[in-house]
Amino acid sequence: MNHSAVHAFIIRTFLAKQRPPSILELSEKFECDPADARSALRSLADYHGVVLHPHNDKIWIAHPFSAAPTTFVVRSSSRKWWGNCAWCSLGVACLVGDQVTIETRLGALDDSVTIEIKDGQLVDTDFVVHFPVPMRNAWDNVVYTCSVMLLFRDEAQVDAWCADRGVPKGDVRPVEQVWRFAKEWYGRHADEDWTKWSMKETAEIFRRHGLAGPVWDLDHSNRSVRF
Repeated sequence: MNHSAVHAFIIRTFLAKQRPPSILELSEKFECDPADARSALRSLADYHGVVLHPHNDKIWIAHPFSAAPTTFVVRSSSRKWWGNCAWCSLGVACLVGDQVTIETRLGALDDSVTIEIKDGQLVDTDFVVHFPVPMRNAWDNVVYTCSVMLLFRDEAQVDAWCADRGVPKGDVRPVEQVWRFAKEWYGRHADEDWTKWSMKETAEIFRRHGLAGPVWDLDHSNRSVRF
């Protein structure tokens, strides 16, 4: 019961059942005691492979999925999931495949919009994604980091939103660029041999997708940390 196997089971359960597995389901899958399943989840959380509720071992987040309601709903036929943020929601769409829609509100409070992905192609491209939190600080409070990684119509709307909400402006990227990035970042998250990206791998993925600047700079002082 290693990180890769536990993570793959969690992501596949999200895909199949629209929710994470319970402790009992994990213990049955890996033929272990519930205490061992809890220990495996805590270890996976330390590895940044899952986020658990603060006072118990229930799964809250397994990027790109959220077990709790968010401002992003990803739909495919009759199935629905919550994405943690704009980036994560595009990742959910990548893992789901087929025809997918993402429903949200611009800046989490303005116009309701829908993004369609069809046959692996992003149909609606007239949006941008705002990344306010520097990536080197993303895991300081990853729930907050995701909560402010939102969709906007354009950079002017980002500027107005930041001024109104008192959130420092970060980096703004076209949604089509973030879609290509999300496909590589999340494409293997359901695989049995999944591993968390190292800082070196993360920096290389950022470079390949043209993601540069202060928001994308990483802290390489601890090479054992996984993004």
